[in-house]
Amino acid sequence: MRTFANGGELLASVGEVLGHSDWREVTQEQINLFAEATGDFQWIHVDAERAAAGPFGTTIAHGFMSLSLLPVLVSGVYRVEGSRMGINYGLDKVRFPSPLPVGSKVRATVQLLSAEDIGEGWLQLKNKVTVEREGQEKPVCVAESLTRLLL
Repeated sequence: MRTFANGGELLASVGEVLGHSDWREVTQEQINLFAEATGDFQWIHVDAERAAAGPFGTTIAHGFMSLSLLPVLVSGVYRVEGSRMGINYGLDKVRFPSPLPVGSKVRATVQLLSAEDIGEGWLQLKNKVTVEREGQEKPVCVAESLTRLLL
């Protein structure tokens, strides 16, 4: 975990790769819970028997589930001492270049693309977050994530 002493140190790190998260396994239970929360019960996600005969040979996580892992993955990459909170502000670009099969391990690599002081103690950050699957060259998700950080 990379730790910045203050917002100024973070602002000075624009363009840098800030690091990698730990690996996390994606389970069928998580996929099922995501399906329940979103109402997306497509068989490629929740029907192991049918998915075994499908194009991926097993169930796969929803693309948006891959995206929803960003907060937990990024929180393991860096932090700014003294920050009071961070909020999601949006996304500029999201792609799902490859599927995420159940049982896979993923991690995130975070590059700070931009950071600006927007006043009243807030920084606005744009991170390029690449979620990679262990043993796979193509990432499962690449997103430009916007965050506002209150210092």
